[in-house]
Parts: sequence; C-alpha cells; structure tokens
Amino acid sequence: MNNLIRALELPPEDVQYISNDIHETVEKTIIPIIKSLNDGIETDEEIAEKTGIKLNIVRKMLYKLYDLRIANYKRSKDPETQWFTYSWKFEENELISRIKKDSEAELAELNKELNAEEENMFFVCPYGHVRFNFDTAADPYYEFLCPACGEELEYQDNTEIIENIKREIEIVEGNYNSFLKKIKKS
Repeated sequence: MNNLIRALELPPEDVQYISNDIHETVEKTIIPIIKSLNDGIETDEEIAEKTGIKLNIVRKMLYKLYDLRIANYKRSKDPETQWFTYSWKFEENELISRIKKDSEAELAELNKELNAEEENMFFVCPYGHVRFNFDTAADPYYEFLCPACGEELEYQDNTEIIENIKREIEIVEGNYNSFLKKIKKS
C-alpha cells in the first residue's frame, strides 16, 4: 500500500481519504462475506440474506475474492428449475500464504531501500527535479548538475529517510510477527 501511495505521489489528505474508504469497504462488505463463508453459508443468496448486503455486491465481492484465489466455487444445476447454483468456499490457506508472501516481499524491498540509503551518498536538485547517488551525480554526463534545470546538485543528508525506513520496517515486521502468532494459535 505504501509503495502505491508513493508511486501516486498523493497528498496526505487524499491518502487518508482513500485509506478510510478502503477500510470502510473491507469492514462493511468483504469481512461479513468471508465470515459468512467461514460459518458454512455457501450461496451468494444466503450470504446476501444473512449480511444484508445487496446480492449484486455480494456476487461482485465473491468474484473479486475468486480472482485473488482466496475463494472458490462449485457450480451445480437444479434439475427442476435448470438454474445454476454457485456454492462458495473461502480458501483460508491461500490467504495466509498470500499475506506471508506479500509481507516477506515488502520487508525485502524495505531492506533493499534501507541498504541503498545507508550505503550511498545522495545529491539533489535544489528545485527537486532529481535525486542521484554519488556515482550517478559524478558521472561526466551530469557533473553534479541537474539535467532538468542546470543547477548544481546539493548534498542531501538522508538520516531522516533512513529513520523513516527503519520505522516502516519495524511496523511491517511487528504486523507480520503478530499475524504469524495468530496463525499458530488457531
């Protein structure tokens, strides 16, 4: 999520709005649907009835869970009505596997970023156009000049960036370890 936010370069108020919207969607739709599946309710109609969520939204969420491979279905035909019924099943092991994989990938990426920040000196354009490590800034092509505006690049103290990455690693590790403990208990 943080990589997405960084890539989009969203202002903090937009990030908070999007984050709140995602949490609200998860709390009001996806979690009740997954709980229903875990409670043994199998059909989309039964889930809609139990949760009070509109049938088309239940179906949409089930198909999204299916696309993520954390839900599966079996299709059967009613011999009298000739209508198809879909019986859904939540794939808890797939979700656990996916969370582990995503968490480990995020930690690897953060550690890679941390290593790059700790092992390099950085130079930035005073107007924010570029940020280069020493080797790139010193390259004869750049000669410590910004390729966008021609201004001389300035040394950047990246101590705060390093501290932010370390805090982010602690948060992700803490969440991951807490998740692993909960899995072992169940």
